Amino acid sequence: MVIKRYDVYWISLDPTQGSEISKIRPCLIVSPDELNQYLRTVVILPITSTIKNYPWRVDCTVQNQKGSIAADQIRVVDKSRLGSKIGNLSAIEIKKLKQVMQEMLGD
Repeated sequence: MVIKRYDVYWISLDPTQGSEISKIRPCLIVSPDELNQYLRTVVILPITSTIKNYPWRVDCTVQNQKGSIAADQIRVVDKSRLGSKIGNLSAIEIKKLKQVMQEMLGD
C-alpha cells in the first residue's frame, strides 16, 4: 500500500483515553511520504463532523461531507489501523492546514 501525505483514510482510533478522539473515522495522513514508505507508523490528524470555530481546526470536505481537521489531536498510529483510502485534501485545504500547523508548532 502506498500511503501519501494529505491522503484521507478510515482509521480505527480505539482504544483511547480521556479526551482523545475515538471511533473509526476519517483521518488525514500528515507524515512525509519518505517516512510513510519506510516506517510502520504514520502521523495522522482525525477529522470530525462536529464543526467548531477553534483556531486549530481546519474545515475540509471529504466524500462530499463537510468536516473539521483536528490539528490539536495529532497522533501516531500503526499502519495496521488504516482502512480504505477515501480521499485527499484540496490545495486550498492543504495551505490552510500548513498555516495552522506552523502557528501551533513553529517558533
